[in-house]
Amino acid sequence: MIFTAAGNSGLGAFDAVEQYGKENGRATHFVIGVDSNQNMVKPGYVLTSMVKRVDVAVYNIIKDVVDRKFQGGFHVFGLESDGVGYVVDQYNKDLVSPEAIQAAEEAKKKIIAGRSKVTDAMAN
Repeated sequence: MIFTAAGNSGLGAFDAVEQYGKENGRATHFVIGVDSNQNMVKPGYVLTSMVKRVDVAVYNIIKDVVDRKFQGGFHVFGLESDGVGYVVDQYNKDLVSPEAIQAAEEAKKKIIAGRSKVTDAMAN
């Protein structure tokens, strides 16, 4: 499995997993898209996409400006504010089991509740 790290600059990884092919109708290697939903790039080879919900961030900032509540500075939009997430759609729904989705949702709840610690790459 390859987790790309820079949006469309990782598209070579999509080609690489496709070159490994399929066995019994299922991909032998997978890639995870990043930044936006890339599940449709190589259907059957993209396990999921980690998305940055820029639309949520922009909406919330504009709403704060309109409501005269905006304050400049560093704004974080994580799981608790739907600022990041993963995608399950028609392109990958057969690759991700209901149990895996349930486990991901349980992990998400633990992170939001503070019961699972996530390293902050922006700290220090």
